[in-house]
Amino acid sequence: MRDARRAFPVVFLGLLALVPVVAHLTGEPYYLTVFSRIMVFGLAALGLNLILGFGGLVSFGHALYLGIGAYAVGILSAHGVTSGFAHLGAALAVGAVAALLIGLVCLRTSGMAFIMITLAFAQMFYFLAVGLRQYGGDDGLSIPARSAFGPLALQDATVLYYVIFALLAATLYVLHRVVHARFGMVLQGCRENERRMIALGFPTLRYKLAAYVASALICVLAGVLLANLTQYASPAYMQWVVSGDLIVMILFGGMGTLLGPVVGAAAIIAIEDVLTAFRLGLPWGIDQVVNAHWMAILGALIIVVVLTLKQGLYGWLVHRAARAG
Repeated sequence: MRDARRAFPVVFLGLLALVPVVAHLTGEPYYLTVFSRIMVFGLAALGLNLILGFGGLVSFGHALYLGIGAYAVGILSAHGVTSGFAHLGAALAVGAVAALLIGLVCLRTSGMAFIMITLAFAQMFYFLAVGLRQYGGDDGLSIPARSAFGPLALQDATVLYYVIFALLAATLYVLHRVVHARFGMVLQGCRENERRMIALGFPTLRYKLAAYVASALICVLAGVLLANLTQYASPAYMQWVVSGDLIVMILFGGMGTLLGPVVGAAAIIAIEDVLTAFRLGLPWGIDQVVNAHWMAILGALIIVVVLTLKQGLYGWLVHRAARAG
C-alpha cells in the first residue's frame, strides 16, 4: 500500500505532463483547456483542503480568494499594467491582508458560526465586485492579454499549461513538507482535539491563522491562473457555490489526503464535460435527457462515492493499485 501511495502521484503527474503531447498528436487543443481548468481548480481545492482536510475547518468563503486573484489581473490589465509579476504581487498582497483580517474574525468561532461567517464574507466580496461598474459589474471584465512574465509567453496555451502544471506540482511538494512537519501535526491535532493542544501549550489560534492565510494564498494563486486561462474576471468566481464546488472536489477525491483534491477536481470536471457532450445516439431521447439533467446525474455519483468510498476516489485508486501490484 505504501509503495502504491508513493507511485500514484508520480504516475498521475506524469500523465498530466503528457497531455499537451497527446493534444498535439490528436489535433485536439481543447484537451489543453480542459486539463488546465482541472489543474487550476485542483490547486484551489488543495488550498482549501489545508484547513478543511487537515484542520477540520469548513469554509464556504474561499471562493472570494479565487476572485481576488482574478480581479487583480483584470483590474491592473484594464489600467494598462501587463506585468505578470505586478499581477501576482498585487493579488498575493491583497489576498494576504484580506485573509489575515477575515481569519482573525472567523477563527474566534467554530462549527456552524465559522461556516456562516466565511460565507458572509464571500457574499460581501461578491456584491462588492458586482458594484464595480467601471470594471464590468455583474457582466464581469474581459482581459485583453494574458500576464507577461518576461520570456514566458502565456499567450501560448502549451506554455500556460506547463506553468500551471509546475505551480501545481510545487504546491503539492510544499504541502507535503508542511503537513508532515511540526506545523502540520499541530494543525491535525487541533482538528482532533483543540483543547488538548491548548493544554499542551500550543498557541492554536496562531497555527490555525497561519494555515488559513496559506490556504487563502493558494486560492489567490489559482485565481490569477484562472484569469489568465479564461482571460476573464467575473463576480461569479466569488459566489459561495464555487466554494461548495471546491468542498465537493475535496470530498470526492479524498479529504485529508494531499493528491485527493486534485483527483476529485479531475474526476468531477471530466464527468461534467462528458455528460454535457453526451452523444451515443441512444433511443427514447436518452442523450437529450443526460445533457439536460447532467447535474442530477453528477450529484447522484457524488453521493455514491462519498457514502461508499471512505477515503474518496484517490484512496480507492491507491487501494486498487496496491492490490493489482
